[in-house]
Amino acid sequence: MTSSRRLPHNDLLQLKRWNTPTIYNGWEQITQHNPGADAFNIEETRDFMPQMGPMVGYAVTLVIEPGNAEHRKTNPGAGEEFRRYIASIPGPKIVVVQDLDKPRVLGSAWGEVSANMFRALGCVGTITDGAIRDLDEMTNAGFKALARRLCVGHAHVHPVRWNCEVEVFGRKVSPGDLIHADKHGFLVIPPEDQSKLLEAARFMDSNECNTVIPAARDSAGRSNDELLANLEASITQFSANVKARFSRAGEW
Repeated sequence: MTSSRRLPHNDLLQLKRWNTPTIYNGWEQITQHNPGADAFNIEETRDFMPQMGPMVGYAVTLVIEPGNAEHRKTNPGAGEEFRRYIASIPGPKIVVVQDLDKPRVLGSAWGEVSANMFRALGCVGTITDGAIRDLDEMTNAGFKALARRLCVGHAHVHPVRWNCEVEVFGRKVSPGDLIHADKHGFLVIPPEDQSKLLEAARFMDSNECNTVIPAARDSAGRSNDELLANLEASITQFSANVKARFSRAGEW
């Protein structure tokens, strides 16, 4: 992705204020993709630093196979080449790593040293369908990780290829894709949807906060009939607001 197509840093910081489901709520109103099957992870993933909140950044990609020692022999300079690739891309960056060993994960590309190193290179975190280790030290480095599991060692980890399409947790990711991720999973926002995403997410969040949420919370002292009438009215208003803004039906 060229820098001219990247969102302003201020927009990225604002997107980071909301969780990934809220960003999804905005995205589904503006996209021509299938909101029931596209853009989000299909397989379960785990956020090992939920206390850090969401992360937002552009994908840089890597394929590893820690169980195969031959990669270090066939391309001994791959580590330096990969780091130079990472350094050449403007941030914020999320390193998306496909582990060819899965589901028999043997080693991690991530630990205390690599987290600090790639944080210095402008990366805010990783999404890997393999493992991580040194969890507390990675957290201390400010490097967020969504991964399959924890592990003890690094085995023969070495870059196999990079700057290519990868597939993690059932979702294909290309270099330069914009990603929003948190403890719920991750969303890969198509390029054509990025410029309208912040406004859409902000609208949908405000719409909920002004219709269905207050109707549900204003239940004290009301009969079931009164409560149900208020809920139905709020849903009708919520949907009308969505239709007026996006010409779509909304969640209900």
